[in-house]
Amino acid sequence: MSSLQISLLAEASRPLLDKFYRQHQSSMRASAKGQLWVVRDTEIIAGMSLAPVEHGHWLTGLFVAPASRGQGLAAQLVEQALKEIEGPVWLFCHPDLETLYQRMSFSTATQLPRALGERLARYRRNKPLLAMSTESRPQE
Repeated sequence: MSSLQISLLAEASRPLLDKFYRQHQSSMRASAKGQLWVVRDTEIIAGMSLAPVEHGHWLTGLFVAPASRGQGLAAQLVEQALKEIEGPVWLFCHPDLETLYQRMSFSTATQLPRALGERLARYRRNKPLLAMSTESRPQE
C-alpha cells in the first residue's frame, strides 16, 4: 500500500463519498450537512460524516472498504476527525460493533440531544441499535 492520507473532503468532492459507498453496495450516504472525512490510498478506502447537532456532533456513515479492513483505518479516521472538533460525538451502531467503538473511546450514551433521541427511537422500530458517545472520554 502507498502512504495513506486522512483528510477532510472538500465540499465540491462530496459526491465522491456517495460513489464510494455505492461501489461497495452500502446503503450509507454522505451527510448533507457537516464534515466528510476520508482515508485515501490512490482512491477513497474509508469514509465517514460528522454532522453538527446540539452541543456536539453525530458520526454517521463510517465505512471501510472490505479489502482494507483489519488495519485500524476506522480508528485512525475517527481519531483524526475528533481532533478537529470540540464537544461530544454521538453515534448509533449495531450491537455487534459495540466493542469496535469502545476501542475508539466511545461508551454507551447516557444522554442524547433531543433530535438524536427521537431519531434513535424511529430507527429502533426496524433494527437493533445502540447509542454511543465520547461524552465521558478523557480530555486531552
